[in-house]
Amino acid sequence: MTDFPRYAIYFAAGADHALSRFGAELLGYDAYTGDELPFPNDALRAAPDWRDITADPRKYGFHGTLKAPMALVSGKTEAELVAACATFAGKARPIPVIRPIVDSISGFIAVIPAEPVDALQELAADCVRDFDSFRPPLTAQDRARRRPEKLSERQREYLDRWGYPYVMEEFRFHMTLTGRLDSERRGPILEMLRARFAGLGLETLDIDRLTLFKQDDAKARFRIIGEWMLIG
Repeated sequence: MTDFPRYAIYFAAGADHALSRFGAELLGYDAYTGDELPFPNDALRAAPDWRDITADPRKYGFHGTLKAPMALVSGKTEAELVAACATFAGKARPIPVIRPIVDSISGFIAVIPAEPVDALQELAADCVRDFDSFRPPLTAQDRARRRPEKLSERQREYLDRWGYPYVMEEFRFHMTLTGRLDSERRGPILEMLRARFAGLGLETLDIDRLTLFKQDDAKARFRIIGEWMLIG
């Protein structure tokens, strides 16, 4: 059984950034404020069941994962995690810059980098390593929930070592907009989302901050409780 509260170290673009508004409107939830938002009309026209399509990503808020959700190991506190985030952000490192596009990834639709960015892979790997002391050991139930029989050997190794299979070279940065869709449904929805995203005119995106999200209990959505700019 997963303990609560849970914390996640994500990237979010900032409360006033056009990308954050884009994602929050489509998910119907703003993780900065905790507010419910009405869905855009074009999304509802493309899929009258838009609320159902976005149910899973709505729970987490619009984000890109750097360190997957975790409860805190016994002896660690939220205040210590907050302090560790500040320390991590204060270390000089290259600021990753991506060319964001909307595309399908493993059946989901998400904002992803158009091409791999080494500095982003390194940032995510550093987050996995540096914050791992806050993560409790993986339980048998949580391991089974990840369905290890469907993972590659390397992914299973990472699951057992880091509590999450999609890390290091298996990491693919994505900011999820929908749940998993079959191929027939995916095409028209992808077209709508690409058109909507094009309206932002967002040619590059700096992955320039750490954002700490918190989930109070199993029924709660994740909410942003802290944000730190990275030092370039």
